[in-house]
Amino acid sequence: MPSKPASFVLVVGHGPQLEQEDGAAMQLRQLGAEVRTMDLWEDFGRAFDRGVEEGTIARAIVFEGSDRPDLAIASLRAARRESRLTDVPAILSVPTRQVARVEPSSGFDDFIVTPYDPAELYARIRALEWKRSEFSTEERLKMGGLVIDRAAHEVTVEGRRVTLTAKEFALLAFLAANRGRVYSRDVLLARVWGARYEGGARTVDIHVRRLRAKLGDALPLETLRGAGYKLRAPSEAGGTGSDEEIDERAAPSRRPRAR
Repeated sequence: MPSKPASFVLVVGHGPQLEQEDGAAMQLRQLGAEVRTMDLWEDFGRAFDRGVEEGTIARAIVFEGSDRPDLAIASLRAARRESRLTDVPAILSVPTRQVARVEPSSGFDDFIVTPYDPAELYARIRALEWKRSEFSTEERLKMGGLVIDRAAHEVTVEGRRVTLTAKEFALLAFLAANRGRVYSRDVLLARVWGARYEGGARTVDIHVRRLRAKLGDALPLETLRGAGYKLRAPSEAGGTGSDEEIDERAAPSRRPRAR
């Protein structure tokens, strides 16, 4: 079995204050977490260049905004330019008097008020990890906020149940079970609708359009011109692809019968 990559929580703030006893770094270390610290204006790539094994990942970033949350916001933008931190959940910590300055559009996934309750801080980190996590078992598959329950034939997005038709669910479940692989419309018709289905390949496009409308950005589904569809694997990046990207030459012109 491959070993799990080493991980750490990155705490970013004003250099002299990072190691204070009541700061996030010290609080998390006391709970047993691996923590690294950086100044707001350091090169974020250096967080991964400190004599650690290859493949080490950041679990979360805690930005200590203090009385200048605007500086933390600017620092977050810099962090997102580092490829290994692009999708790492980020938490802003501010004192109560600064809460009103925390805008929903700031880019942070969550915020916490100081002074810290260590258990709350760690719980928020764990909650964000769960929200962004990816896993697959025989019965359930999770892709970020999207959870597919194969046993119950249910789909939820961020905990909200989404109603799918039988064929929409079957198509989604098939693509999810084969993430990272490209399937043409004809192959999807054969595998999901069955060899006896007489409708055209555009049936697949119709169901893909419905899935995108119902699941939105939670569905990492790509359209590949002339090839078909692919549900992105966890290690892949990029857009989901829009219906306009469909290659008109890639499918037969028979009129589909959506079922």
